[in-house]
Amino acid sequence: MRLSGKIAIVTGSATGVGRATALALAREGCGVLINYTKSKAEAEETFAAVRELGVPAVLFAGDVSRDEDCRAMAKAAEKQLGGIDILVNNAGTTAFIPHGDLEAVKPEDFTRLMGVNVQGPFQMVRACRASLEANGHGSVVNVSSVAGLRAIGSSIPYCASKAALNNLTVSLARALAPKIRVNAVAPGFITGRWLQNGLGDKYDAVIAMNTKRTPMGRVCDPEDVAAAILSLVTGSQLVTGHIMPVEGGMLFGTF
Repeated sequence: MRLSGKIAIVTGSATGVGRATALALAREGCGVLINYTKSKAEAEETFAAVRELGVPAVLFAGDVSRDEDCRAMAKAAEKQLGGIDILVNNAGTTAFIPHGDLEAVKPEDFTRLMGVNVQGPFQMVRACRASLEANGHGSVVNVSSVAGLRAIGSSIPYCASKAALNNLTVSLARALAPKIRVNAVAPGFITGRWLQNGLGDKYDAVIAMNTKRTPMGRVCDPEDVAAAILSLVTGSQLVTGHIMPVEGGMLFGTF
């Protein structure tokens, strides 16, 4: 798919991977709907940066766990940008809970994580389906995690939600073919505010540990993940239903 003149929705695109993806798409001439839930100031900065690249953009506040917000987001892209060719389901959340501390996991942890990380992408695909199908070449990329492949990460509910997202990716790819391709990227450790806030003073040590375990000798930056997302959108039109690890070889490295 050539990106010039296309339209994308990138959920959770105020910061991190979402911001990097929105900017990468815009640099290729793709219009972008910038979505955020809480990070309004950062979202406005991303919106301005996308506009500076000379492509159309829309700023939309909405929570993907709410179906009405997902449908309104799709309608905003259709009305203000002219349609939807690409959907990047990047919005996500977690809880930092040691895996062995089962009592620390509250019912609301599962409800919140599954609502944003699994139900949200499903609702976004459903809301955008008609537009994605319109030209017969729609592309969806879900942002998963190695947590869904190896059950490692910030908490058991997070791992479970990303494993469910991987399964959802394959199910949707089967259900929506041949007009819409659905794939996912599964990053390892990603540098940035999200994990820095969650890990606190352990952040640098965890980076060092993951770097040591990674054959490529470094962890992901948001731009690494954005590049993988674009490769799934612009690459072979026969790639669908796949989960692409983006982790520098961590999955087969030394543990």
